[in-house]
Amino acid sequence: MIKKLSGKEKIGEIDNGTVLDFWSWAYSDILSNRNRSIFAEFLVATALGETDNPRIEWDAVDLRYQGKKIEVKSAAYVQSWQQNKLSTIRFDIGKKLGWFAETNSFGTLAERNADCYVFCLFTEQNREEANILDVEKWIFFVAQTRQLEERFNNQKSVSLNYLKEICLETNFRELKQVIEKVLS
Repeated sequence: MIKKLSGKEKIGEIDNGTVLDFWSWAYSDILSNRNRSIFAEFLVATALGETDNPRIEWDAVDLRYQGKKIEVKSAAYVQSWQQNKLSTIRFDIGKKLGWFAETNSFGTLAERNADCYVFCLFTEQNREEANILDVEKWIFFVAQTRQLEERFNNQKSVSLNYLKEICLETNFRELKQVIEKVLS
């Protein structure tokens, strides 16, 4: 269910963070797959203090932080459309032929271009209760890309259960520290 927002709604524990901040960074129906994914990128960027510059659409990686590249993936049990059952949680980890915004060039080899992946899961399972702005309803799983390569090689997607075996799980408050640990 899409709820009209004013733009003044606070985003969980983010100091001075509002929906208007996100809209200026992205779009509107935040529960929809595309916008939820962008919102997940926004949450990770906010945790890292990296929202001063707007997001670059179609760049080879989602975020850059202290010289490192981060890929952000998102999933949810509930969607903005009517469902007969909860969605199965799977994340795209396929190798891609990346386009690099800073050089306006394509890579020549399909690969995982990031140094680490942050898998973001919106955990609410009741669509009527789904408040995507509640950061307490999000959990995050962080892994080095090397771990994905070793464990999943050319696999294109992965279930949550398999990710849990190699990722560090965290909440929004601890996300920056966990990402920094994985990147170090």
